[in-house]
Amino acid sequence: MKNRLSATPWILGLAIAGLIAGSLMISGYIGFVDSNLFCSISGIRAPTITGYSAAEIQLQSIIHYATSKIVPQQSFDEISISFDVLKARCPCNFLVFGLGHDSLMWASLNPLGTTIFLEEDPKWVQTVLKDAPMLRAYHVQYRTQLQEADRLLSTYKSEPYCSPSKAFLKGNEKCKLALHNLPEEIYEKEWDLIMIDAPRGYFAEAPGRMAAIFSAAVMARNRKGSGVTDVFLHDIDRKVERTFAQEFLCKNKYYVNGVGRLWHFKIPPAANMSSADRISDRFC
Repeated sequence: MKNRLSATPWILGLAIAGLIAGSLMISGYIGFVDSNLFCSISGIRAPTITGYSAAEIQLQSIIHYATSKIVPQQSFDEISISFDVLKARCPCNFLVFGLGHDSLMWASLNPLGTTIFLEEDPKWVQTVLKDAPMLRAYHVQYRTQLQEADRLLSTYKSEPYCSPSKAFLKGNEKCKLALHNLPEEIYEKEWDLIMIDAPRGYFAEAPGRMAAIFSAAVMARNRKGSGVTDVFLHDIDRKVERTFAQEFLCKNKYYVNGVGRLWHFKIPPAANMSSADRISDRFC
């Protein structure tokens, strides 16, 4: 796609208009794509992402959802919550746990920012990137299993390097909830938005989202830059997601809003917390 960015809104609008009769979900993207284009045209030139311009990624997203019978896991209302934050904060650093049918959408909604996906299944990474090579995704190995959730929740306080005042991620092998072996780029950046929609958590041997939730909380607390970290957690209808969110993301303190199966939190860095919260042995 070599057309100028100024033509992109018209092209996208025309493409989406033709999809309304075929898919209610795609029709909702009219507001998403048109509204987000200010991120693409706010600078003189949109940078490329793995060789693709922002406009190309957005157009590829439209084509993908126009020709696929599979829609994103999240509902329109759930996506809208995250989109409103993206619209306010883009360009931003956006970390997504999970790689799937909604990944191209998330990347296209943050065209000038950095969007990276973390996925547990290496074969799935290859499958998705084959059709969407413009996405940035890493395979991640988890040390947890869903069947360990209750034990991990009841014993993490006995490990000093799991405590909120001492917790860190890179190289933290002592705390099983810490994602200690992520790609270096993940540790080098401060993430403005974190979406937790993976790993799998619906059978006993699955990794579960315990470590993802804990690590998101640590990333948010250890933030050095200004502002809060927006954390989105999907599938809160499940016990583990709800319990670990209440324990580490602080439902009673930092919950902002939610709809359907999605919760949204705004977590401040530890430096902006009260002295009591900074030295507490509890996250919440």
